[in-house]
Amino acid sequence: MVNEEKVILMTKLASYEQNEGRKYNSVAGFFRSDYISSQMLRSVIAGTLSFLAIVGVFLFYNFEVIMEDIYNTDLLSFGKKMGYIYLICMGVYLLITYVVALYRYGKARGKIRTYYSNLKKLEKY
Repeated sequence: MVNEEKVILMTKLASYEQNEGRKYNSVAGFFRSDYISSQMLRSVIAGTLSFLAIVGVFLFYNFEVIMEDIYNTDLLSFGKKMGYIYLICMGVYLLITYVVALYRYGKARGKIRTYYSNLKKLEKY
């Protein structure tokens, strides 16, 4: 005779492995600090490239105005201003990245714990 609870549990486990399990397995191999630091490193690289692209587009768009005022502009203060803007943007971006990575890690660990508890239940049958 087929045990219905066992079949339902096996179906849940198979569904998890097919859908959510693939997404959360990448998190399962990391400690929390390692996962968050890898996400932060990715964010630093992506944020820097994005900032450079935005500055490049801004400079290209205003190229004529910049070339007319290049000798009247204090380039050192302009560089400091851009550095401060970069640091503020990256600080906000890294804070958001930290919060999102922390949330994703917690959610993934919860789902993985549920999966392993269901596996233990299946072993008992």
